[in-house]
Amino acid sequence: MPFQKVQPEKLSESVVQQIEKLILRGVLRPSERLPAERELSERLGVSRPSLREAISTLQDKGLLTSKAGAGIFVADVLGSAFSNALVQLFAGHDEAVFDYISFRRDMEGLAAERAAQCATDTDLQVIQTVFEKMEAAHLGQSPADEARLDANFHLSIIEASHNVIMLHMMRSMYQLLREGVFYNRSIMFKQRTTRSDLLEQHRTINNALQARSAKDARAAVICHLNYVEKALSDHQKFQKNEEISKQRYMHELNR
Repeated sequence: MPFQKVQPEKLSESVVQQIEKLILRGVLRPSERLPAERELSERLGVSRPSLREAISTLQDKGLLTSKAGAGIFVADVLGSAFSNALVQLFAGHDEAVFDYISFRRDMEGLAAERAAQCATDTDLQVIQTVFEKMEAAHLGQSPADEARLDANFHLSIIEASHNVIMLHMMRSMYQLLREGVFYNRSIMFKQRTTRSDLLEQHRTINNALQARSAKDARAAVICHLNYVEKALSDHQKFQKNEEISKQRYMHELNR
């Protein structure tokens, strides 16, 4: 008969599985510091030797990393999504910017549709909270704050879609966006008119999600990213025209 005796699970293995699931589901994020050993062992209800064994296993798997004098951190697992050579290639070619927006339009449209259908009430509260922070930041004068919250808003929708593959893939893509590999997100928030348009677009997305309208949520995300694409295209054209204008001006001064 194909039966084997059930083996009791070691406490350290239970800890490993719990932390793995928290990383997989995006609860624990790259570079996030774990609580101190004593506190974490108390939270988990295991001895410190069992915890150390679990952490050692997770370090061997490349999921946790230690920093001397600082503690244990979730490894920067997103950093391996693209090679440095490919990142530099993205940064050096404008076409990557618009391919990236096209990719976001497809993926985030789907994520919004799934979020409207699959999000828990708590997921929707998170999205609502981030949007309210965006409204507050809009009254301020910091494009960087608005850009950061914009990214958080979109990521909260992806989290609410409850697809762990999409979550980690898009977090990796957003990390490149934060680093300015595709474009400087703050550009989008420098003009008051553009900032107001963006806020209203995010309001429309949020309203559709809160109403759990999958069709409207997807359409609102697509409309928003079409706007982003046009705004960036217009900005690039302006920059090129400005370069030409400066050349004419310098030529005129030297005639």
